[in-house]
Amino acid sequence: MKLLIVTGMSGSGKSSVMDVMEDIGYYCIDNIPPKLIPQFVDLCRKSELGKDKIAVAVDIRTGDMFAEIFRAWQSLKTENDVEVKVLFIEADDEVLIKRYKETRRKHPLDEKFNGNLHEAIHYERNQLSTLREIADFYIETSGFTAAQLKEQIKLIFLDNKLDSLVVKVMSFGFKYGVSTESDLIFDVRCLPNPYYIPDLRNHTGLESCVQDYVMSFEQSQELFRKLTDLIDYLLPLYVSEGKSQLVIAFGCTGGKHRSITFAERMSEHLSENGYKVQKYHRDITKEKKY
Repeated sequence: MKLLIVTGMSGSGKSSVMDVMEDIGYYCIDNIPPKLIPQFVDLCRKSELGKDKIAVAVDIRTGDMFAEIFRAWQSLKTENDVEVKVLFIEADDEVLIKRYKETRRKHPLDEKFNGNLHEAIHYERNQLSTLREIADFYIETSGFTAAQLKEQIKLIFLDNKLDSLVVKVMSFGFKYGVSTESDLIFDVRCLPNPYYIPDLRNHTGLESCVQDYVMSFEQSQELFRKLTDLIDYLLPLYVSEGKSQLVIAFGCTGGKHRSITFAERMSEHLSENGYKVQKYHRDITKEKKY
């Protein structure tokens, strides 16, 4: 039996995640008291409906009972017939505040903090810190649309095998902030910048003209070779440690040329070597502010 515990910050996208999990064949239940999770798993064991893939969403709405989730997780980890994974979803404070204002929904802790949304989010983030540390999967949704989040979930969990490694290769622009979800970050701002070539400025690293320019320099080719050697060495080590997801990020100034070129090339290399790869170009559509 597979059990996925979905948790994280309120407003970060857990409802969208649960919708996708249901679509790909998981039996889903939302806002279950954590103390009841082991009992629910036991009921599913005895069910004649063949519920062998379960996803439960738990968050701060359960109040004081939320503290039980860690004990429930520890208990289930000792069960030989249950594969327990934790998916943690979060977003930046400013993004969460914007989402609440746009939807006009109240935060679950609204009454506790007399409508002070900043304090509610700060308190919730502190309460969730332990769960974030034990999470097998982590997704930062600040730059995601609902559709992009759903696509990420499908790539991770659709026909995902135990202990398989999903490698997420992304690009970003340092001018928009460093990627907070990445395990490995490589700065490629040391390479010649296509932005200063008028004919390339309005193109991106998805196009051959930009890729050909970036990779036309010996230092670019040498850097890619060295990074490829490093990542090829590291990935089997992560697999042997049972890591389920690894995020590799390439950053340049604006996130449109050099970083995308390297992310595309690395994604192609890893796919050719049998890894399950997903790509995400975080800042490719950001408004230009040069």
